[in-house]
Order: sequence, then C-alpha cells, then structure tokens
Amino acid sequence: MPMLGLGTWENDDPAQCTESVRTALEAGYRHVDTAQIYENEAAVGEGIAAADVPREDVFLATKVWIDSLAPADVEETTRESLDRLGVDSVDLLYVHWPARTYDPEATLAAFADLQDAGLIDRIGISNFEPEQVATAQDVLGGDVFANQVELHPLLPQPELREACADHGVEVVAYSPLARGAVFDVPELTEIAEAHGVSEAQVSLAWLREKGVTAIPKATSEAHIRDNAASLDVSLTDEEVQTIDDLDRRDRRVDPDFGPWN
Repeated sequence: MPMLGLGTWENDDPAQCTESVRTALEAGYRHVDTAQIYENEAAVGEGIAAADVPREDVFLATKVWIDSLAPADVEETTRESLDRLGVDSVDLLYVHWPARTYDPEATLAAFADLQDAGLIDRIGISNFEPEQVATAQDVLGGDVFANQVELHPLLPQPELREACADHGVEVVAYSPLARGAVFDVPELTEIAEAHGVSEAQVSLAWLREKGVTAIPKATSEAHIRDNAASLDVSLTDEEVQTIDDLDRRDRRVDPDFGPWN
C-alpha cells in the first residue's frame, strides 16, 4: 500500500473528481481512496480509466456504508461498487464504521467471502477503537490489513496506533491535515519555514515518520503536487518531538455513531 494516497471525501462534483484522480495518478500517486457514501465511485473509476497508468499499478480502496453491513448487503453493495468503479476487484475494502448494521462475526465473514471470491484483495476496518480492532482481528484470524481513522498532528491517537501495531494492522490517516487546521499551528509553520515547504507537507511527513499512510483530499493540481512533495521532506528528531508535544486533541469528524461517543 503506497504511503501517500488521494482522498476523495466531499469531492462530489463528478467532472472535478474524475480530473483530480487522473491528475494525481499522472503526478505519481498510486493509491486512491473512496467510499460508497461519497457517491463518487463512478467518477473515481473514470479518473483511473482516463489516467495514463495501468489499473494494476493503482491501489484502490472503497468502503461499505453502515446501512449495508448485513452479509447479503455487503455482497450486493460491493458488487455495485465494483460496477461503478469499472473494475473487477478492489485492493482494499473497509467496514466504514463499526455502527448500525455492523456485527463483527457476520459482517467480517461476508468480507472474507468476498476475498475468497477474488472481489477484494484485502480487508480493512475504519474508525475502529482499540478493543474493536482486537475483536475484528480475532474474528478474521489476523487478516485485517488496515484501520483508517482520523489522524493528524492535532489528533495523534498514540494509543490507537499502538493497538494497531500490536495486532499487525496498518494505520491509514484520513483528514491528515485536520481539514486545514494544520495551517494555523505556529509550531508547524515554524518547521515549514525552516524547510521551505508548506505546513501540509510537514504534517504528512510527520505521519510518514510514524509509519502512517496518509490520504489527503486535494482537488487542484497545485495542492495535489504540494502534498506529493511531502515525500521529499525529512524531519529531524527534534522537529518530530515538537509535533508530538503539541498536546492537542482536535477531532474534526465526530458523528453521534462514532464508537468513542
């Protein structure tokens, strides 16, 4: 799984979404993330098809929404997602939230059936707290690949990252720029100025230092390329510690059905 991907949450203008995906892939991205609830899977698929990049080189992920986590719905809606995306399979399929129709045994068994059928390559979970990560990994016999969660310098989630590491689960960060809030943090600005880069690049470099894959949303070519340039930013140990010491817990995505509520 490439450690930098393109997030597409709220990229709901079809033409723009298609162009963003195509631009990102041709700029070097090889990881694209979407979800059923984003209602842009068709546009994402069109962007992948339009890019001068072979499908097999693209790590593609989508997510099953919380109304569709009963076993029959998992299969039906996943097949619909594949049709909209215009692909035979996805590299990673997530349980979007452990909420509403989610049942660990039944839901994850349905995901395993999709994997056995060759429709998905890896099984993921999203927005799972440590105890739910442990349960999912136990149910699947260690076959959970990744947990996608909100994670950024203002919500570092050290306990969750440790739990995922203990259970052999990769961590993927959505909203890795805290929905723009990282641009207003003096410590990040100071580090960015020292490197001649943006606060976004510093935040993404910090996540990479933590072994976390980031999927920032970007629509313009300038932002897509700015985020990609974070791969060339190397932070010092002191800079990483400065970010670690921010001591802020600014959650930007907090629905009532979130497992922490």
